[in-house]
Amino acid sequence: MKPLKHWQDPVNALIGVFLILSPWLLGYAGEMPALANALLAGALLVAVALGAMFMPRAWEEWSEAVIGLWLLASPWIVGFAALTHARNAALIAGIVVLVLALWTLAADKDYSAWMHKHGT
Repeated sequence: MKPLKHWQDPVNALIGVFLILSPWLLGYAGEMPALANALLAGALLVAVALGAMFMPRAWEEWSEAVIGLWLLASPWIVGFAALTHARNAALIAGIVVLVLALWTLAADKDYSAWMHKHGT
């Protein structure tokens, strides 16, 4: 088995599991838009994070960043911003996922080489 390249990926996978369970843990399972968002975003995050753990590629980190951005915007786009627990779960998860993905992209020399090559 290959050694783990980025510790951030299993953390993002765990955040995905939390998102999947959050409707029941936080009591908003009866709210369909928030429930569907948590299940979909959580499942996508778990899948991408597992892919990044087993076959690390920069696109997976970019995908995690996009999921993080979606989580930050989704309470207003999907329409559950008034549900405090659902909104806060999405916002906190989104911030953490986005920060971890960008951190990985910036810290990994293989992923950040294009930035250094283009003068940043």
